[in-house]
Amino acid sequence: MALATRHRKALLLVNPKARGGDQPLDEAHAVFEAGGLAVTIERFDTPAQLATGIDQRSTDTDLLIVCGGDGTIRAAARGIVDSGLPLGILPLGTGNDLARTLGIPETLKGAAETIVAGHARQIDVGEVNGELFFNVASIGMSVDLAERLTPERKRRWGRLAYGMAACAALADARPFSATITGGGSDVRVRSLQIAVGNGRHYGGGSIIAEHAAVDDGRLDFYSLEVAHTWKVPLMLWDLRRGRHGDWQEVRTGDGVAFEVATRRPRPVNADGEVVTTTPARFTVHPNAVTVLAPPPDAHT
Repeated sequence: MALATRHRKALLLVNPKARGGDQPLDEAHAVFEAGGLAVTIERFDTPAQLATGIDQRSTDTDLLIVCGGDGTIRAAARGIVDSGLPLGILPLGTGNDLARTLGIPETLKGAAETIVAGHARQIDVGEVNGELFFNVASIGMSVDLAERLTPERKRRWGRLAYGMAACAALADARPFSATITGGGSDVRVRSLQIAVGNGRHYGGGSIIAEHAAVDDGRLDFYSLEVAHTWKVPLMLWDLRRGRHGDWQEVRTGDGVAFEVATRRPRPVNADGEVVTTTPARFTVHPNAVTVLAPPPDAHT
């Protein structure tokens, strides 16, 4: 589906605290200007400001462009969905997993050219306890990992920060008991991590499941049920590629809704931010957002 961008107005939302959020946007501006896209920049310091900015300006713009990483895009999710406006992405975060899933170029120039090209895709949005997310929401080890991924570490080490934080989180990880409900059945598990994916990529390029897609109208989940953490490093290659279901210690599944309950409330991480606690109800909203991205077959 093509979306004409020439002679359109765009609201460019910039997160200066993202890893690359303070870099000049001259290359992107040049592409937008050459493509006839009139851009207004709005900078913000908190997620609340981002949501307010979209709400206040949505009637005066034709397109939203989010400049930042996955956390920034997640913070904008409610405003994007409620406005119904198409979304363009300038990926200036650390992981940029949604951009990777969509095949959006990492460079400002390439990402801006993708926006101007105007190819539109409909993608799904996940929800956990009323909080929207694009990539993955999880419980367990990933929460500790997210807390270790401070902005300072991201700025200093880039994607290497994920590996460093993962090693530290694994060293401290302990299994927890949970009940996973989905498809009309309940299952009790002892898990290091339960992850529910709306998209394909998470954690700086890992894959939630081999078949996962951001526009299939379904959620994919896995539960990492290893008795000893020393085994996890042996599984990393398959975890990275989305083939963890080959291990008997990993429970996998997919569906349109799941619920995870624990004896005591446990924090839930969504796209790198702790947003709620268990019990956690996961659902999917198919075709909830129109995003400007290359055609799917252009990056397969």
